Amino acid sequence: MITPDTIQIDDLTFEILIDSKTLHKRIEELGKQISRDYEGKIPIMIGVLNGAAIFLADIIRYMDIDCEIDFIKISSYGNARVSSGEITMIKDFSADLHGRDVIVVEDIVDSGLSVQYLRRKILGLKPASLKFVSLLVKKGAAKVDLSIDYVGFEIENKFVIGYGLDYKQLKRNLNAIYQLIEP
Repeated sequence: MITPDTIQIDDLTFEILIDSKTLHKRIEELGKQISRDYEGKIPIMIGVLNGAAIFLADIIRYMDIDCEIDFIKISSYGNARVSSGEITMIKDFSADLHGRDVIVVEDIVDSGLSVQYLRRKILGLKPASLKFVSLLVKKGAAKVDLSIDYVGFEIENKFVIGYGLDYKQLKRNLNAIYQLIEP
């Protein structure tokens, strides 16, 4: 049954997991924490496209320090609901990261393979520091040992959409996070 808290895509039904108010309150907390941690510095925020674009735009609005932004685009999903496990580079960053304080901004971390790939790639460029912030981290889904420095929400290992996260490139524009209702 479709209700105001559910949406339908194809034959899939999604229910609200994190509402807009809760989402923005936590993003504000993360922005303030990053501002404290990087006081006196100008970090470069690397958004992982396409999913993290909305999160990146919002988190920097809550930061009261200067920062720069850049983007990288990688893919491990295509149009699937689960990661293929293979990382494909689609767009590299433009900025020189050598000697910089780098914060990678992810929308969601599940297998951890993308984070592992980006960590290796960026550390090879000799930044002054490297940290990761992810809006969502799926509990128990990591296939590799990893550490995310700033976590918005830890969620169950379910498929989610909204607020940058998509299903076949759709529903990124939702202002809340929705999870798939399994049949």
